[in-house]
Amino acid sequence: MKSASLPSLRVEPELRHSAELVLREGETLSAFIESSLRTNIERRLARNEFIARGLASREHARATGEYIAADEVLSILHNSLLKAKQKKR
Repeated sequence: MKSASLPSLRVEPELRHSAELVLREGETLSAFIESSLRTNIERRLARNEFIARGLASREHARATGEYIAADEVLSILHNSLLKAKQKKR
């Protein structure tokens, strides 16, 4: 598969310098920018999916009239967190 290029990016010298300061050994500025772009794409896709699931859940609750109290949800989440922490040990 052919590779494609991204548009040139003009930044202030301070931003470029800051980016260069955090490069790991052997890492190029181009590799850092590509990695950052991939990370942000993944984060935005995950956020979009999260919002879509939330909206679908809202519509389901409205359609069925079945809601779960916030205290119950928080309790379930708290218990899940405790179990995850115990597994980690």
